[in-house]
Amino acid sequence: MRIEAVRGRKILDSRGDPTVEVEVRGGGVLGRGSAPSGKSRGKHEAVAFPPGGVEASLSLLRRELSPKLRGRELDFRKTDTFVKEQDGTPNFSRIGGNLAVALSFAVAKAEASARGLPLFRLFGRGSALPLPLGNVLGGGVHAGGGGTDLQEILVVAPDAGSFQEAALINARVHRRVGELLRERGGRFAGGKGDEGAWISPLGGEESLEVVSRACEEVGREAGTRVRMGLDMAASNLYDPKDERYVYLREGKRLTEEEQLEFALKLVETYDLFFLEDPLHEEDFSGFSRLREEVGRRCLVCGDDLFVTNVERMERGIREGSTNAVLIKPNQVGTLSGALDAIRLAHRKGLVPVVSHRSGETTDETIAHLAVGGGCPLIKTGAVGGERTAKLNELIRLEEELKGGLARLGLSGSG
Repeated sequence: MRIEAVRGRKILDSRGDPTVEVEVRGGGVLGRGSAPSGKSRGKHEAVAFPPGGVEASLSLLRRELSPKLRGRELDFRKTDTFVKEQDGTPNFSRIGGNLAVALSFAVAKAEASARGLPLFRLFGRGSALPLPLGNVLGGGVHAGGGGTDLQEILVVAPDAGSFQEAALINARVHRRVGELLRERGGRFAGGKGDEGAWISPLGGEESLEVVSRACEEVGREAGTRVRMGLDMAASNLYDPKDERYVYLREGKRLTEEEQLEFALKLVETYDLFFLEDPLHEEDFSGFSRLREEVGRRCLVCGDDLFVTNVERMERGIREGSTNAVLIKPNQVGTLSGALDAIRLAHRKGLVPVVSHRSGETTDETIAHLAVGGGCPLIKTGAVGGERTAKLNELIRLEEELKGGLARLGLSGSG
C-alpha cells in the first residue's frame, strides 16, 4: 500500500482560529486529520506553525512534502520518521508541529482503513475504555482573562458502570454547576471558556465549593461517586522575576513553599482525584515534594512539565516528580512521539492521560489513541461539539469492545 496523494487546507478550530487539515489517499482509501491548537502552551512543546502561520505550513506541504510522500509506504510510523527528518529541527519549527500531527493523523487513518482495522488497533491492544475527565468550570487563559485564577475545575465518575454513563454524569455536573451559579445571582452571565466550561464570577475556592456541591448532588442522584480534579496551570501564574505565583483575582503572591502548601490544602479539602501542573514547568523538585505528600490519594500530573517529551519525562521519572503524565500529540508533533511517551509511562508506572487542546477540531483520533494506548484517563471536556466528537466516538468504541472502564484504585477519602 502506497501513498498516492497528499493535500492540505486551512480550516477553523473551536475558537475560530485557523488551523490545518490534511487528506491522504492510498490503498484505495482516504484518511483525513486535523490539528488542534493550545493556548496554555509549555515553552518546550513543538512549534505550532513556522513564521507565516498556517499558509506557510501549507505552502511547504504543497511544494516540498507532498511530492516526496507520494509513492512512500502507507505507514504512519515510517511517515512520522520521514517528516521529522525533512523538518530537521528539534521542535518542528520549520514545517510546524500542527502540520506534522495532522499529517500523522491522516496517514494513520488511511493505513487503518486500508488494512481493514479500527484505528485504535494500530496503536496497541488496549480493550478498556478510559475514564473521561470533564472540565466544568474555570478561567485562566481559557477564559480570556475572566473567571478564576485556577484554569480548570474537572470532574470524573471513577466507579461508573460504563463510559457512556461516566460521560453523561460529567455533562450533568456541568449543567448543575451552571444552575448553582445562576442561583447565586450576581455577575454570572452564563459565559463559557474555550473548552465549554463555565466562566465563574466567584473566587477560586468559592468556585471549588460550587463544583463540590454539584458533584455531591449529581452523584447522589446517579448512585455513584463523582470526584473533582484541578488544572492549576501554574506556569501561567508564575512570575520568574520575583519567583512568586500571582493570583490576580485573589490578590495573592505566593512563594514556592506557599504554592505547594496551597495545592496540598486543595487536595485534602476537596479530595481531589487529579491535580495537573500545580507548580511551574521547570520545578521538577517541587513536583516531587508534592507527590510525596499526596501519595496514593491523588494523581499529580505533568503537562507543561513534560510536554509529551520522553527526555523531560525521563528526568521527571528519575526525580519522582509525578505519578501521571498528560499526552498531547501536537505537543510532540506525531502520533509516534505520543506513543513513545505512553509506552515510557507504562514501563515506569506513570498513568498516561490523553488530552485535547483548548482550540479543538472534530478529529476523533485521540479517542482511539487513549484506547489503543491503554490510557486509563482521557481529558476531553464535558460539553461542546469538538469535545463530544471524542466522547461519542468512545461510546461507539465501547459497543465494539465491551471491555469495561479502566480502574485506577486511588485511595482518596470517599
